[in-house]
Amino acid sequence: MKKSIFNLKNKSVGDIELDTSIFGIKILPDLIHQYIRYQNAKSRQGSHKTKTRSEVSGRSKKPFSQKGTGNARQGSNKPPNFRGGAVSMGPVNRDYSFSLNKKEKKLALKSALSVKVSEDKVVIIDSFEIKSFKTKDLFSDLKQFKYKSALFIHSENGLDKNFKLASSNIPKISTLNQKGINVKDLITFDKIFIEQKSINEITKRLL
Repeated sequence: MKKSIFNLKNKSVGDIELDTSIFGIKILPDLIHQYIRYQNAKSRQGSHKTKTRSEVSGRSKKPFSQKGTGNARQGSNKPPNFRGGAVSMGPVNRDYSFSLNKKEKKLALKSALSVKVSEDKVVIIDSFEIKSFKTKDLFSDLKQFKYKSALFIHSENGLDKNFKLASSNIPKISTLNQKGINVKDLITFDKIFIEQKSINEITKRLL
C-alpha cells in the first residue's frame, strides 16, 4: 500500500510503502472495543473503601436488653441499621484490570491503524524538526491539515525540542512515543501524524 510522505508545511516530499498486514487488515470492531475496555479497566484506581462491622468504632456490647424493650433484638451498635454503623455490602479495594494475550493486543492495534488508514486519517511526516519554538508558527502550519484533534507519533529520538515546546500550547494536540501506541489514543484522536522513521519501528514490532 503506497502512501505519500508530507512535511509539516503539508507538501508531499515522497512516498512510502505500508505493510497491508498491519495497515490494511480486515477491521475487527469487537476486538477494538475489548482493548479499550482493557485500557480503561487497567487505569481504574480501585481504591474505594467503606468500613465493615469490624472496622467501625462502637461497642460490641448489647445496646439494650434482649427482652422487654419492645425493640428488635440487637447484638451491638455496629450494624448498618444503626447511626454510625458499618456500610452494608460497600465497596472494597480491588483491581479492575483483566488480561489480553499478545495476539489480541497486536490484532487490536492493527485494526485501529487500519481504521485510520481506511478513513484517510493517517498522515506520514518526514520529520518533526522545526526551526522556531513559537506556537503561532507551528499552529499556522498545522492548520493546513484540517484536523479536529491530532496525535503525533514519534520515534525514540524523533521529537524535536522546538516542536515539543511549540505544540504544548496548542489545544487538542498530543505527542506519543511509538513504543506507547495504543488503541484508545488511535481511535480518540481525529488525525494521526506518524513520523516516517516510526513507521518502520511500528511495522517491525507488529509483524
